[in-house]
Amino acid sequence: MESLKGKKAIITGGSRGLGKATAIAFAKEGIAVAITGRNEETLQKTVTELQSFGVTATYEVFDVSNYEEVKKGIKNCIDKLGAVDILVNNAGIAAFGTFNDMPVKDWTKIIQVNVMGMYYVTKEVLPHLIAKNEGDILNVASTAGLNGNAQTSAYSASKFAVIGLSDSLMKEVRKNNIRVCTLTPSTIATDMALDLGITDGNEEKVLQPEDFAELIVAGLKLPRRAMLKGASLWSTNP
Repeated sequence: MESLKGKKAIITGGSRGLGKATAIAFAKEGIAVAITGRNEETLQKTVTELQSFGVTATYEVFDVSNYEEVKKGIKNCIDKLGAVDILVNNAGIAAFGTFNDMPVKDWTKIIQVNVMGMYYVTKEVLPHLIAKNEGDILNVASTAGLNGNAQTSAYSASKFAVIGLSDSLMKEVRKNNIRVCTLTPSTIATDMALDLGITDGNEEKVLQPEDFAELIVAGLKLPRRAMLKGASLWSTNP
């Protein structure tokens, strides 16, 4: 297994939920971390927590659905870290409703954040990974991107798109020694899932953000000759 100490990572949506759990797991491995999000207060608190592990930690405030903000924010992240080795595209939103009842603006926002946000961020990071001929990109999709369900058309459409984009990118940049992994977790007790009433967060039955973070770290530790193309994380409890 490869050591991750000294590597440098950018995590979008990194101040809470899956992003925060991943950032903490990275810090414990000695990875310098830049997290992004829209709430500066939450970002600051998470960075302070990350710094307690003795690693460089920083943040940038921007909306992934705004390309001009992304360009500036990602540049600042890389300038502060000095380089980038790992990108975790975690930022995302969800809303549910019937096809006819969900407002067009909500549908559009989900696609803009979940799909275009991932595209914008990756577009700004990828040239740096290609230049060093090595890197890792982990894209957070969902089991909702594997199968559609009633009242999830917008969210499922966005996550189907993430999976397709991620799979295509993986095949494109393998020649550059860049590993692209698509993650499709089932329900995890994140703030978003709790707020939407998808789960009650029962730690004995429901996946926790830390479980997801462990999967990511394990995938990154594989020898460079090996790549975790995709992984679905499910609870053992039905």
